[in-house]
Amino acid sequence: MTDLKLKVTMDLSVVLVVGSCFGLLGNGVQSDRDDEKLQSLPQDQPYRTGYHFQPPKNWMNDPNGPMYYKGVYHLFYQYNPYAAVWGNITWAHSISYDLVNWIHLDIALSPDDPFDINGCWSGSTTFLSGGKPIILYTGGVTMNRQVQNLAEPKNLSDPMLREWVKSSHNPVITHVDGMDSENFRDPTTAWQGPDGLRRVLVGNEMNSHGRALLYRSRDFVTWTQSKEPVHSSTRTGMWECPDFYPVSIDGKNGVDTSSLDKFRKHVLKASFNSSDHYVLGNYTAVTDNFSVDTDFLDNGSDLRYDYDNFYASKTFFDSAKKRRILWAWIQESDSTTDDVKKTGLVYSHFPRSILLSKTGKQLIQWPVEEIEKQHTVNVRFKNKELKGGSVLEISGITASQSDVEVSFNSSNLKEADLLDPSWVDPQLLCSQKTASVGGNIGPFGILVLASKDLTEQTSIFFRVFRSNEKYVVLMCSDQSRSSLEEGPKKTIYGAFIDIDPLNEMISLRSLIDHSIVESFGGEGRACITARVYPKLAIDNQAYLYAFNNSTFDVNISTLNAWSMKKAQIVSFTKRRKPHLN
Repeated sequence: MTDLKLKVTMDLSVVLVVGSCFGLLGNGVQSDRDDEKLQSLPQDQPYRTGYHFQPPKNWMNDPNGPMYYKGVYHLFYQYNPYAAVWGNITWAHSISYDLVNWIHLDIALSPDDPFDINGCWSGSTTFLSGGKPIILYTGGVTMNRQVQNLAEPKNLSDPMLREWVKSSHNPVITHVDGMDSENFRDPTTAWQGPDGLRRVLVGNEMNSHGRALLYRSRDFVTWTQSKEPVHSSTRTGMWECPDFYPVSIDGKNGVDTSSLDKFRKHVLKASFNSSDHYVLGNYTAVTDNFSVDTDFLDNGSDLRYDYDNFYASKTFFDSAKKRRILWAWIQESDSTTDDVKKTGLVYSHFPRSILLSKTGKQLIQWPVEEIEKQHTVNVRFKNKELKGGSVLEISGITASQSDVEVSFNSSNLKEADLLDPSWVDPQLLCSQKTASVGGNIGPFGILVLASKDLTEQTSIFFRVFRSNEKYVVLMCSDQSRSSLEEGPKKTIYGAFIDIDPLNEMISLRSLIDHSIVESFGGEGRACITARVYPKLAIDNQAYLYAFNNSTFDVNISTLNAWSMKKAQIVSFTKRRKPHLN
């Protein structure tokens, strides 16, 4: 029984487990211990989100070591506690019971040892025998030397794992002669082979080419490097934040990282060129051979988790619900000066479940089911015809903080424009054919975070083309009119989606949260995240529309939209003397 007794003086919010005691946390909670500090996250800025994970303030980047332990979800992340720019990098630590409402705890790892004095950089968590979690992370020794370190919980009986202790063996993995020690970082979650040894990958660059180095260990302290990397590529540079995990071929459930089930494929993800790319392949556990189906950027292949603002992702296996969950970092797209003025508004994506598609050729992503707890007011309708050149307001919900699902079909597909064989770059095609450029079947979709007069708008839309007696569906996210402000980036992104519009609806789901728009096309076959900063379309001055700028009519088969409750995010930390590098 802990000696921490919480006096509750507020309405119900987040359940916190402290040892075997249960308390209720939120605004106004008091503690008998004067070294504990709990406060609500400030919500006084128009671009601060309502239901996306966010730090109390300042800079965050890569999500690290997400896991599920004794009924609690843990998320660590790269964090600067002192400024809204990168630097002084620590491992911040937050917990949740539902992946929606969060409690910020004390920083788990700080750069105060020789083996990480320049920063506690990205890494992962692994469960050892007996269910003990352990952290493997990169330590910045100098600006041009990186090593891998261990940390373990101080008290395994604490489900919140509030204190972590660095290993006396650190560093446990160092570079060898001839290796680029400046690009040697971001160890993956380890998996166990049939020989009982644990394996882990570390991102590296050699001769300007990306690769994933393989290490093996029996005790997680002494590691031996494999002669060959698990995979490498001559088409890419440095691989940051690699991830390696199995997915089930039947596509029904997630798979534990160490699963050796023969009915699976493996995913290798690498972060490069400001995007998270992945390949699918077959991994042979006995030989550690990984044979890819199609390599990174090979023969026009461009498999990505997300085609816009999405980087440094990390997955984990949720043993409670038998699913694999994906996290990533949403970068600011405003100027550094404005970032500092806003004291940092960097967020994580809403967690996504991830599965292999029925075709086995790509991954499918979808917001985790817990998001439905945030649904409030609902607007829905079916079979609404959208005439060519029309705009339809979707009223009755909070357009700046909403979850929208809509599906379209057309009886005029044979009239679709021909796809020029040279149109192979979807982003370029979306940039040339924006939402204002009419076509036969498309553009049609939704206008989000739009002003009443449509001066500001972020459009997510589709176009249908004919090509060799087939149909090609293009999904675009057009941010070119997202803000009257001159500073923010207003890039246009796009992706081709594997949809047959003759036999299925063209579907879209968008999570709209003040300055973030996460869009899932074709039931999660293509995802595009936008970061926008409207000047007019904020809070109750933001509107939502469906539109069709095609020559021919399209039909809204179904539309389902919800206002979203604000997530409860509070800080529960000890007052401690600040430490700067």
